[in-house]
Amino acid sequence: GEHCNTVKVSQQLCLEQPVNSSCLVQMNPPSVVVRFGDSFSVNCSSTSDLIESMGLESRYGSSMSSSGNSFVVLKVESVTDWEFEPICFLNHLRDGQCLQTLPVTVYKTPDTVSISPPSLEGLVEGERYSIQCDIVNVAPVSSLSVHWHRGDAIFYTERFDGSSLSPVNKTSVFNLTAQRGDDETRIWCEAQLDFWTPVPNVPRIKSETLELSAGIKLSLDCTAAGKPTPVYSWRSPHHIQRTNQNENQSVLALSIQLPGTYECTASNSQGSNTKYFTVTEATSKILL
Repeated sequence: GEHCNTVKVSQQLCLEQPVNSSCLVQMNPPSVVVRFGDSFSVNCSSTSDLIESMGLESRYGSSMSSSGNSFVVLKVESVTDWEFEPICFLNHLRDGQCLQTLPVTVYKTPDTVSISPPSLEGLVEGERYSIQCDIVNVAPVSSLSVHWHRGDAIFYTERFDGSSLSPVNKTSVFNLTAQRGDDETRIWCEAQLDFWTPVPNVPRIKSETLELSAGIKLSLDCTAAGKPTPVYSWRSPHHIQRTNQNENQSVLALSIQLPGTYECTASNSQGSNTKYFTVTEATSKILL
């Protein structure tokens, strides 16, 4: 039997959160999903014509508008906390001060996603076997789900509850009743983080697992569909030399092939999505 695992981050469409009716300010974006260590910016504006002053505050700094201006921008260079909420405040000439908070979700993709036992060879039809999927160092746990696949079909999904916002280790266990042909079927697990943010027309891509084979050059294909046409950026788990020096491309060829999780982010003016290539050691063919 063949086994593999993968991890991806997906974003789903939902309605924007309404602004507090008692405070005439609007956050753009209305909520933020950001990778730990990355940056983001937020704009707070108001349609009121009775503004004395307004500003944005967070543990990473603050920003005040110029006198009479109806908007203020805050740039956070690197998120290094798992929980925080920037606050926009408006000092109104007639109604005093009001506040609006910005919901921020800080995430981290798993260091590894592994399955055990590594092989289903020698299964006895009708017997029950426990298969385990271990997810290491992922956050937040409340956004985590694990999909179990038999071939190309999902046969079991587990979602996790919990209040921890910092990284945790999780395990999904599936009790498999062996069926005829299971020892020849690829069974694999996929860890997924789901976030509810407004992301229309973002690039769409699906994560993959690849196996390294001796003597075969490995190329990672991140081609995404999106309008406007996406641009690409890459992260590798190692400081390695690449065959293609221009990283703004959809296919990356590796001159030195090392296992690990490679990341490609496809972005356009509507948002971004990240594809994860989990590369593992193998002695034979490449699994797609």
